[in-house]
Amino acid sequence: MSSSNSSARFIPLSVDFTLPEHYLIYAFHITFATCAAVLAGSVLVGILRDRNLRAQNRFVFMINTSICDTLTGLSVFYLGLFDVQEGYPSRNGTFLILPSLLGVNIITFMFAQFDRYCAVCHPFFYNRYISRSVVIGVCVYPWVHVYAQLVATSIVPLVYAAQIYAFSIACLQIIVVTKVVMTVKLYLVAESQLKRDPPGAERDGKKESLRIIIVVVILFLTLWMPSFVNIILRQVSRSGLVFRNEATNAFAIMARLNAVSTPAVYLWGSPALRAAVWRAGWNKVLPEWTRSSQKNTT
Repeated sequence: MSSSNSSARFIPLSVDFTLPEHYLIYAFHITFATCAAVLAGSVLVGILRDRNLRAQNRFVFMINTSICDTLTGLSVFYLGLFDVQEGYPSRNGTFLILPSLLGVNIITFMFAQFDRYCAVCHPFFYNRYISRSVVIGVCVYPWVHVYAQLVATSIVPLVYAAQIYAFSIACLQIIVVTKVVMTVKLYLVAESQLKRDPPGAERDGKKESLRIIIVVVILFLTLWMPSFVNIILRQVSRSGLVFRNEATNAFAIMARLNAVSTPAVYLWGSPALRAAVWRAGWNKVLPEWTRSSQKNTT
């Protein structure tokens, strides 16, 4: 996994446990990694096991982001527990493979916003042209785009790699602006367009999907923006903050918190998804846990 010293046989831990807060940092990353992997993994399994959910395009986007969130949670067992520094210069890094999962999520959310906008504002066009295969292809594209770019930066000379990196930062700026504009647009759509639709299951489904994507995107931008701004400052003015490693990088930790907040919002906003996740296995785990708790209290 090391990109700076491939001959090293031992990667030191992220903290040396000389201070009390080091134990809190380590405990936090273990807890966060477990919660993110379990929560996002539960959403992923719940959707995959429910045929009715898989048939809806909006849940296909949830599958894509849930895969990213599950992998992000698992990645913290490495990024948070060991002395890892991604970027340039790298120390025990992963060639940005693990941090790039957030990039896949960013592009996926943008496409999901366009999908919801077309579904609500242009339903005839949407039902005719936006098929399941189109949505799956759109979900595959962020993976190809992000990791093809990583491969390109790793095989070209450093000068060209820096140019590609600068180009990717510029593209991210455009994507962020687009996401903000689309969030405002979707909010206005939710306020006006849905009021004209007749009451029914279709209207409730549109309202639910718009509410979920708006809240998810706002939370994502709120948690991810500080890290993005710090990267820009370090690249442009060299005045951004530099942290010891990924485990102590407060901005990176905030960005990775999306791996918990996103599936949590999915469950909060969709009763059908909650029921699917419950049937996927939690209905067997929680009753047993409840019986054990009651036995211990008595």
